[in-house]
Amino acid sequence: MTREEFEELVGEALDRVPPELTRLMDNVAVFVEDEPSPEDPELLGLYEGTPLTERGEWYAGVLPDRISIYMGPTLRLCEREGGGRELVVEEVEITVVHEIAHHFGIDDDRLHALGYG
Repeated sequence: MTREEFEELVGEALDRVPPELTRLMDNVAVFVEDEPSPEDPELLGLYEGTPLTERGEWYAGVLPDRISIYMGPTLRLCEREGGGRELVVEEVEITVVHEIAHHFGIDDDRLHALGYG
């Protein structure tokens, strides 16, 4: 899969997020990256920022939160599991929802319980 195709999948996953949620997202940008840091080479996505639930009056003039979706680990995981494009689509959607949930202040334990682990 090319980077352009992967970026399109991320865009399509973002388009499937309900509008009532995307309207609440604030000061966050989504990026496709090739690989995560060497310390965590199998990471599929990463949220960096201040969740909406932790923002207060002090929150102004800051750089946008960052959601990174990692192409390399996602494709390797799907290949190991013997899946094709359909599995990549599913993993990208799960990862996008997972990282957006962090933006809303939902932690990993709750996400795992909901099936987005």
